Formats: sequence, C-alpha cells, structure tokens
Amino acid sequence: MSHCWNGVRRFLIAEDGPTAVEYAVMLALIVVVCLSAVTTLGTKAKTTFTNVAASIK
Repeated sequence: MSHCWNGVRRFLIAEDGPTAVEYAVMLALIVVVCLSAVTTLGTKAKTTFTNVAASIK
C-alpha cells in the first residue's frame, strides 16, 4: 500500500509535466488562430457573394 502512496506523492511533486498555465496559454493561442481564420474566411466569402450578386444583376 505504501508503494501506491509513494507513486502518487512522486506524481504530485514532479514538475516535468505540463501545468495548467501552459494549457491556458495553448488554449489562448488556439482561440486566436481560430478567430483569425474565421474572420479571414468570412471576409473572403462576403467578397465572393458580393461579386456573384453584382454579376447576376
């Protein structure tokens, strides 16, 4: 039983794994990239639909 507790204690003390702060930074970067991609695609789609609408008239 003490072997299990020693393993848990080593896991909690170890600092070589990613921390919550690193996950938050990664998530923020992913959100920024997704927002910029959606904005760019939205602008291009709007331009395309505007051109199509103008050519139909």
